[in-house]
Amino acid sequence: MSHGRASRRRFTLLAAPAAAVALALTLSACGTGNKTGGGGDTHFVTGSGGISTVARGDRVAAPKLEGESLDGKQLRLADYKGKVVVLNVWGSWCGPCRLEAKYFTKVAKATAEDVQFLGINTRDSKRGPAINFEKDFGVAYPSFYDPTGKLLLRFPRGTLKPQSIPSTVVIDRDGKIAARTLTGIDDTELHKMIDPLIAEK
Repeated sequence: MSHGRASRRRFTLLAAPAAAVALALTLSACGTGNKTGGGGDTHFVTGSGGISTVARGDRVAAPKLEGESLDGKQLRLADYKGKVVVLNVWGSWCGPCRLEAKYFTKVAKATAEDVQFLGINTRDSKRGPAINFEKDFGVAYPSFYDPTGKLLLRFPRGTLKPQSIPSTVVIDRDGKIAARTLTGIDDTELHKMIDPLIAEK
């Protein structure tokens, strides 16, 4: 094998994992909310509305999420332990994200005492369009800037991890993953996810 051909082969092998991640995110982008089952020992149940939930005793800890926000400030999920946290994965280019944004803004304001909303902005190569998205829809809560989707890969296998754009994951007061949906939702569906967790003491 020639040196040039060998170099090309090594490049292909090294690029394969990164390409697989990019392909997975591309295929799941702006998904239609197809349900995933809770087989094996995952312990989660998906309801008819596409909202998956985990009983309190079966929940696992959310991953360590920290990084820069869209406005360049440091942001850490752990800082909000003690509150219910809504993590919404979105992109400024995503149609369903635009449709649900007004509902997230509305519910974030109405539940601010008990719930912290956080975004994970992904696949926006520049911050400008994402910042304009937040201005257009009055989004006041912070978002992680995660253009390559690295934060999404921190969710453990077999858990309610975000697998499409948009996705919404809800974390209970103890920092454990409690609910998820893989499609755009409205305020009624948001309340279905968070109200039972607000009631937990």
